[in-house]
Amino acid sequence: MEQKWTVVLASASPRRRELLRHILPEFQVQSADIDETPAAGETPESIVQRLASEKARNVALKTPSHAVLGSDTVVAIGTTVLGKPKNEKDFLGMMNRLSGTLHHVYTAVSLVHQGVTKVILVSTEVEFSQINEREARQYWNTGEPADKAGGYAIQGIGGQFVKNIHGSVSAVIGLPLYETKALLKGAGIVE
Repeated sequence: MEQKWTVVLASASPRRRELLRHILPEFQVQSADIDETPAAGETPESIVQRLASEKARNVALKTPSHAVLGSDTVVAIGTTVLGKPKNEKDFLGMMNRLSGTLHHVYTAVSLVHQGVTKVILVSTEVEFSQINEREARQYWNTGEPADKAGGYAIQGIGGQFVKNIHGSVSAVIGLPLYETKALLKGAGIVE
């Protein structure tokens, strides 16, 4: 008889929990306590892969008999990462940079299972419409942008600024469903 693995999501994000429920009806949640400061010279792609893996490994150390998923998302214009806005001024600067441009959202998902760490990187290209300062301030006042990478939520009010998207919407939200399911299938956790 095969061992049934309990999956632990190494994230405090309600969006990631909601997305994972599309694949797994039952899982545990435990946030990872890691330093998310980018290393000098680190690219957006390497940042998300490292952080997703560190989150999964951090929680796996506490739950070695479980399979652990970690994920991380960054919004980048070129090699410049736009994190969560520190305040309204920072947010308005982000919206000004994103307005009328293409940017990339990089999301990595990592699975630690039976001592093996696997990671998958997903890159999604997002095109924003022109955003004027009045629209940006109105959006800030909704409260939605405050805890979002790049200062917007594509699945929420921020979706009004998205003119075009090439890639995975679920990756932009925070957990790429197709790739996450592929990791779990490869490990024999789901069929």
